[in-house]
Amino acid sequence: MSVIESLNPVYYGIALVLGIIGFAVIEFLRPVDSKLLSGKKRWRMPPGPPGEPIVGNLLQMFQARRSAQALNEWLNSLRKYGEMTTLHMGSRTWVVLNSERVVSELIAKRGKITNERPHMPIASDLVSNGKRTVIRQEAQWKEGRRVMHQLLSGSNLKVYADMQELESIDLLRLYLHQPNLWFAHNYRYSTSVLYRIVMGYPLNKPKAQLDDYQRVTIEFVKSINESFVDFFPSFSKLPHFLQPWRKYWADMGAFHRRVFQEWWNPVRTAVKNGSAPPSFVRDVLLHPEIRFTGDDEEAMYLATSVMAAGGDNTRMSINTFIMAMISRPGAQERARREVDRVCTDGATLRLPQMTDLPEMPYIAAMIKEVLRWRPTVPIIPPHQLTEDLEFDGYHIPAGTSFLINSIALSHEFENPNEFQPERWIDGSESNATANFWGFGGGRRICVGWKVAQQALFLAFARLIYCFDLTPNGPIDDRKLNHQTVEEPFPVKATVRSAEHAALIEQEASKYEAQFSKF
Repeated sequence: MSVIESLNPVYYGIALVLGIIGFAVIEFLRPVDSKLLSGKKRWRMPPGPPGEPIVGNLLQMFQARRSAQALNEWLNSLRKYGEMTTLHMGSRTWVVLNSERVVSELIAKRGKITNERPHMPIASDLVSNGKRTVIRQEAQWKEGRRVMHQLLSGSNLKVYADMQELESIDLLRLYLHQPNLWFAHNYRYSTSVLYRIVMGYPLNKPKAQLDDYQRVTIEFVKSINESFVDFFPSFSKLPHFLQPWRKYWADMGAFHRRVFQEWWNPVRTAVKNGSAPPSFVRDVLLHPEIRFTGDDEEAMYLATSVMAAGGDNTRMSINTFIMAMISRPGAQERARREVDRVCTDGATLRLPQMTDLPEMPYIAAMIKEVLRWRPTVPIIPPHQLTEDLEFDGYHIPAGTSFLINSIALSHEFENPNEFQPERWIDGSESNATANFWGFGGGRRICVGWKVAQQALFLAFARLIYCFDLTPNGPIDDRKLNHQTVEEPFPVKATVRSAEHAALIEQEASKYEAQFSKF
């Protein structure tokens, strides 16, 4: 009798049961389009790179995320599969959108069925307490979005422009007196602008609180697509003692909430007792006529998330602008000529104002080109399909996530690695979203894009007008080093002339006198 024949039949039964269980678990964890027992006809998906068993392409992305440059190269490599690339990411399926055409068709024109966000147990639930608007699912997202639309009203934008002009004067003053800390000044400007708009006060926070707030933003952005649990969401339903990862992310979320409370509670109290200055919180979010249906916790997350996300993206965009200017002196000189033409009349100098935007098409176009040239958000948060979709000969199941590949879209241009704002001068350069996806798209487009455009225009125009920007050491225009509180790359900022220095000081004296008026 052979060894196999001598084995107890019980072992055969155990092996069979374990095999069935293993198959069932693997089948359960498969993405919808890859299930063998779906009971439906086979889905037809866009092509994509091969992956590993169970995890699919997940490890490829995790490996690419080790550096910004590696991630950008990986995202750009997906273009070889066509306008759409399918990635199997654990239990999820991603269809990465690599061209402006498919983004327009799927995100803009079919927004009714592509507006949802996938449930992310880590980034949304544990890190964000289920309340960060940008990644909330649609049922909870709608109310916050309704209130945030007030940011875009024409009358509010004029008020915000006045605040932004005021804060940008302080930016110039800091550049003048501490040019070696230019990167810190960019962060303070971007945060102070949003703090005035959202909370209504000048930014009087100590460095420790500013560092905490920047840490919150960096950690939140990092948490998106960082944990394997967000790609295998079924694991979040296990008993808590079987989730060893849970404490790390829950502690992070608790820290974020504490920081938000430190910034929120004084403003909420001031609104309630009638001492708060004009702001988004006072005049929109907590105003009785707006009738915001969320509770105080949701209001806090809405206000502080707008400020954190908007401020940090503005910081990164200004840093990218600085890199463009020091690595492309020709673009800096052309921008300078445009600003001088508008703001210099003989010996008379004045600072650029928001009303100068229509007269400065090159500066306006620089906003789009900065975001295209080196996108600050390589992968915009996923849009989840809520219905099965037939598109371009493909049959894509509900639950699939569409991702706008900002890196691929940025390469759909002639000489994509060159910084050429003139490519956007077509009569619509004053509209930062016209034929451009840097602020997202569809119903999920960044609600504060007009506010961001104003902040960037004033920073770009005023820095160009008042300072010469040059390298202060070796630079690599692909290495922006956004995730640091130190100098990301070496820059020398030199005031253009004694007259420009005097102009900054003169305007700064008005700035100090007018501070209390806002």
